[in-house]
Amino acid sequence: MLKKNPAKKRLSILEIINLVTVTAALLTIAILAVLQIRDKLIRESYPQSYSELVTRYAEEYSLPEELIYAVIRTESAFKPEAVSPAGAQGLMQIMPDTKEWIEFRLKIESETDIFDPETNIKYGTYLLSYMLNQFGNEECALAAYNAGGNKVKNWLSDTRYSDDGVTLKDIPYSETARYVKKVADSKAMYVKLYK
Repeated sequence: MLKKNPAKKRLSILEIINLVTVTAALLTIAILAVLQIRDKLIRESYPQSYSELVTRYAEEYSLPEELIYAVIRTESAFKPEAVSPAGAQGLMQIMPDTKEWIEFRLKIESETDIFDPETNIKYGTYLLSYMLNQFGNEECALAAYNAGGNKVKNWLSDTRYSDDGVTLKDIPYSETARYVKKVADSKAMYVKLYK
């Protein structure tokens, strides 16, 4: 016959409940810490750099800040010195001929530095606003920002790409289609994170 070991003690119901409660509390704290770290990492990949400038020009040109941040993130990853292989420059990737056109439209006669964040955000936001006013919807405005307004006009007048002449059912340039989707996804993430 086996003898009971007096050193072995059975846990009481109260002790079990306390142990489960402490374990659940520790597990909850660990989960909250992981979620907080994850949220911080996600926010770092969707920064709100140049917030004062974005707010100023979003108000001036009646655009949502999230759209401007999404374009900057997509175009240059917030690098003010960025230059594309095609020659687009700065945070919002303004082409030299587009810079001249914007300066003509805004009646700016002095020499400007397109790599200056304020100038670039002002010009890019103006261009985005112009495209949005011209086409009436964000998808077409973003496609025009990427491929040019004349291309989008041609696509809207072609039944292969538009049924109504106002919206695009298909964007024939794969680069532009990816660009529009990427900006739209980034904008949605900015709204989710910061609104």
